[in-house]
Amino acid sequence: MHPPFPTATPLLAICSSLVAVPLIALSGKKPNLREFWTLLAGAIKFCLVISMAGWILAGNTHTFELWQFLPGLSIKLTVDGFGMLFALVASSLWILTSVYSIGYMRGLNEHAQTRYFCFFALSLSATIGVAFSGNLLTLYLFYELLSLSTYPLVTHHQDTEARGGGRKYLAYLLSTSIGLALPAMLVTYSLAGTLDFNVLGIFPEATAKSTLLVLLVMFIYGFAKAGVMPFHSWLPGAMVAPTPVSALLHAVAVVKVGVFSIGRILTGIFGINLLAAQNLNTVVCVIAGFTVIVSSLIALSQDNLKRRLAFSTVGQLSYIILGIGLASILGVQGGMLHIAMHAFGKITLFFCAGAIFVATGKKYISEMVGIGRRMPYTMFAFFLGSLSVIGLPPAGGLISKFLMVRGALQADLWWVLVIYLVSSFLNAAYFLPIVYKAFFCSEEEALFEKKVDEAPMCCVLPLTITAGISIGLFFYPNLFYSLAQIAIAMP
Repeated sequence: MHPPFPTATPLLAICSSLVAVPLIALSGKKPNLREFWTLLAGAIKFCLVISMAGWILAGNTHTFELWQFLPGLSIKLTVDGFGMLFALVASSLWILTSVYSIGYMRGLNEHAQTRYFCFFALSLSATIGVAFSGNLLTLYLFYELLSLSTYPLVTHHQDTEARGGGRKYLAYLLSTSIGLALPAMLVTYSLAGTLDFNVLGIFPEATAKSTLLVLLVMFIYGFAKAGVMPFHSWLPGAMVAPTPVSALLHAVAVVKVGVFSIGRILTGIFGINLLAAQNLNTVVCVIAGFTVIVSSLIALSQDNLKRRLAFSTVGQLSYIILGIGLASILGVQGGMLHIAMHAFGKITLFFCAGAIFVATGKKYISEMVGIGRRMPYTMFAFFLGSLSVIGLPPAGGLISKFLMVRGALQADLWWVLVIYLVSSFLNAAYFLPIVYKAFFCSEEEALFEKKVDEAPMCCVLPLTITAGISIGLFFYPNLFYSLAQIAIAMP
């Protein structure tokens, strides 16, 4: 059966923002034209992704092989439920992040804006490449491209702090991928004769449990973009980047590519049946559960708003790994769904942090007492984003977390349920006091006058939209939930 779209559509979706890079570079002296190319490329990318969605929602997949150079080893693109879910999140949020970037970069009169938009577009090509990778080799190549293309974004300010954060960023990501993930891939190929993703797993039945355990640990820590402790400190260090970059890192591209890659490995290389049968799911849950709790405790002590959001992200990423690592149908569906729910909630929070900085120059939570008087729309959006990350109604995060809780019971791992409940309480403890002090402080405590003075519209509009989507996904989660169900459907 032929798909109702051209065979090369996945490749076009990847390349649409790549083609925009030279156009953006050549338009550096004309900011309006430069940003037109950025938004046009984002719109084209999103339309190409959407054009394939109906075919995937009908339960089909689409494969496009570019080059085979060894038996069972090729550069191959595949569009399926899991990839489509991630691609929809990334391509839709790129448009909103681009609009936000215009307001933020112009509002602060940032330098090197053309370079910023060029690498921004390049990083989204790599992200969609990861989403549509048909095997582990293709995924790895796009994963590494993303590390290199986001480095100039992390070091955008070009000061000592930015260079230090950038060095740590590359050191962690490249050393783990080359030192752990790459050797694990080579061993996997020698054992299985292929790196193609298969929901039933690819390892031969005779593979020793000890070998599987070592490979599992190497893969989890090798894809360090997921921020699993102790390979997490690059993530708070990357907060030296401009806030739109932080939003890109923590909600759309880098960290989500990390958990998506681990999710692909757990479900497409090992397979959930093998994980459960060999009790390897317990290992995944212990590693992820430790990160969830510890990162949440660290977040409580952070006064810098972006650092608090960064450590919150570390915990929420391991939430996703924990759900998929349960190796139960509901747990995997919940983990995949949480990629979307967390993305819209967390990008809202980062957008709000950036809007606060643009409007007031404030970065520390202790300096934001009463800020709801001056920036009511921004802080109300912050409240809605917080609800989604915590998992409270009426926000979409409740649905994905509820599925993961049910998945823990389905996997008969009751202690994982305790981790989910404790961490959700900690999420509330480090987010809700910010909102309370913003709106309900006394006249004496307030550091702002009752005069509405929001950030530029290009900053406020995207965060309003993402906050609205976070609430809308509570009532209409079917698109992403259906893709998660398709992704883990057994043949």
